[in-house]
Amino acid sequence: METRQLGLGGPQLTTVGFGAWAAGGPYVFGWGPQDDNDSIAAMLKYLELGGNWIDTAAVYGFGHSETVVGKAVRTFGQPVFIATKCGRVAGPTPESRPQSDLRPESIRKQLDDSLQRLQLDCVDLFQIHWPDNDTGTALEDSWGMMATLQDEGKCRFIGVSNFDVPLLAKCHAIRRVQSLQPPYSLLKREIEAEILPWCLENGVGVVAYSPMQAGLLSGSFDINRVAEDDWRRKNPLFQEPQLSKNLAVVERLRPIAEAQGKTVGNLAAAWVLSHPALTCAIIGARSPQQVTQNLNTAGWNLTDEEKVNVLAALGD
Repeated sequence: METRQLGLGGPQLTTVGFGAWAAGGPYVFGWGPQDDNDSIAAMLKYLELGGNWIDTAAVYGFGHSETVVGKAVRTFGQPVFIATKCGRVAGPTPESRPQSDLRPESIRKQLDDSLQRLQLDCVDLFQIHWPDNDTGTALEDSWGMMATLQDEGKCRFIGVSNFDVPLLAKCHAIRRVQSLQPPYSLLKREIEAEILPWCLENGVGVVAYSPMQAGLLSGSFDINRVAEDDWRRKNPLFQEPQLSKNLAVVERLRPIAEAQGKTVGNLAAAWVLSHPALTCAIIGARSPQQVTQNLNTAGWNLTDEEKVNVLAALGD
């Protein structure tokens, strides 16, 4: 498995990471029912095939994903790089959207709770999940606590997710931002304008999430197989008329992928990884079979002609 360094002075991570969002099971932003045994089997398959890191978050199933990840890693019995996130907490009711909470004292408690669920003394990468839009906490205070927890040895590296350049720069002036986790796919390319160049210039690793656009670009997406309580049902990308337009793009991409014996999902992820700012991409899986298919992305370096054909399929 190919590895790349996560930011200046960072660890070597396999270019394809395991995304444990769905392992959280049903909740307001869940992916429908998910059997814990299937999740653990998928993680073990990923690790057995050479992947070396798993990404989770406290908000995924409000702690359930972290608990499942902890069980899988203990079963594997060898070191695994674990990334988790803070700053999103449960709302007043099970149906409520998660709320922001980046108060320093809350961040400390959230990390302690995550470590307990993961059964770790130190998490490898601790990230702010989203900017705080609810409590009005100053980012300097939040990031200052992240730096303090790093100094205390409770996390090896600290990073952020879903931040823009001004927020990145504000954090970076206080303590190095090791990595940024942004959404990036053929259908969501906004970060190419400013964010990716800034990360490249400042030695910040980029870990893209949803390179297959939550399965839409997998090449096998079928809305009829999506659970009624799956968050994608409420997302415009998965509703008409946008859904049909997106699936038409998939069909235009299919010949490019099949020429190399790959899936459209492999192509979508390989295209994301072809950007020079990218360290790796997070690809979720709910079964060992999906893991095996996802890892066919690893090592596929697109030619210039393939990149041109991909953009042509998008209409660029």
